[in-house]
Amino acid sequence: MTELAAAKAALKTQAVETPSWAYGNSGTRFKVFAQAGVPRTPQEKLDDAARVHEFTGVAPTVALHIPWDRVDDYAALARHAEERGVRLGTVNSNTFQDDDYRLGSICHPDAAVRRKAVDHLLECVDIMDATGSRDLKLWFADGTNYPGQDDIRARQDRLAEGLSEVYERLGEGQRMLLEYKFFEPAFYTTDVPDWGTAYAHCLRLGPKAQVVVDTGHHAPGTNIEFIVAVLLREGRLGGFDFNSRFYADDDLMVGAADPFQLFRIMYEVVRGGGFTPDVAFMLDQCHNIEAKIPAIIRSVMNVQEATAKALLVDRSALAEAQRAGDVLGANAVLMDAYNTDVRPLLREVREEMGLDPDPLFAYRRSGWAERIAAERVGGRQAGWGA
Repeated sequence: MTELAAAKAALKTQAVETPSWAYGNSGTRFKVFAQAGVPRTPQEKLDDAARVHEFTGVAPTVALHIPWDRVDDYAALARHAEERGVRLGTVNSNTFQDDDYRLGSICHPDAAVRRKAVDHLLECVDIMDATGSRDLKLWFADGTNYPGQDDIRARQDRLAEGLSEVYERLGEGQRMLLEYKFFEPAFYTTDVPDWGTAYAHCLRLGPKAQVVVDTGHHAPGTNIEFIVAVLLREGRLGGFDFNSRFYADDDLMVGAADPFQLFRIMYEVVRGGGFTPDVAFMLDQCHNIEAKIPAIIRSVMNVQEATAKALLVDRSALAEAQRAGDVLGANAVLMDAYNTDVRPLLREVREEMGLDPDPLFAYRRSGWAERIAAERVGGRQAGWGA
């Protein structure tokens, strides 16, 4: 198989999970901006997600967020998804939108609050059982704002204890993905501030615990591809939350700020054997001022383009230049792949998959935006409530 044919074959197997919350209303810390046609129910979110998969062909699963997507019958929700050609994916917990969590959740000094938080995480595993989901994704807003506010080591002990209880509840084939974030909303200490802390807890828990890398959760200048390479080497990279950042955790469209960084990350994924179902490629984005479904389609396309370029790196030539100590030659191999216009290649891939070569044009032509704007009138639009 030629290099080009191998790249096309790999691209046809790619899967990018879209987040249910990206279809709802969102905004800044000061204002949530409403749009016409925004879903009012989890079912309507799945209807929109199905359109993304219909036109891209590589977005077959949808991540849920509890309690934002809480329903009475999760098995019925899974059937609704399947009837529309998608499946329910990762279950995301929420221990950051309750008054009890002002001083933390799973790390809180009060045992009653910790119990409440852990019970919520166990509820999420129950939902996984009902939906057939594989992954439980955990992000904690826990931390402190002032020196002396709480015992740093004791909070790590509480974190380990709570994670252990949830880990033991996981069933066969289920995983725990632990996310990290270096600050916000805690500004003095954050209980899971970096990949090393997340990795240390996952290592102690066992093989079902994996680290998830949110591309927006790093200090400026952080070499994210190094983190990816190390976690892949250790067999602990569970997945990504793809987004883009300009100052902190913006959750903007992936590849918007630094498409070269996204390419570098995807190259390490390909080089490290991470282009498999064991590494979950998920979007974690909020579309505040742009139309939501086209923005998600564009984000999926951005991941595809970065992946295509990563697959086209001449790894033999790169290895030869590296062995020879040819600094400029090695860099040129990477830059040649990055500077390749892969859009014609991806158009061919889509046509061979029976898709329109231009997903955004196909969506606009479908009339779905006009339909949902006309039909979704009344009720309460979905959003994260800020």
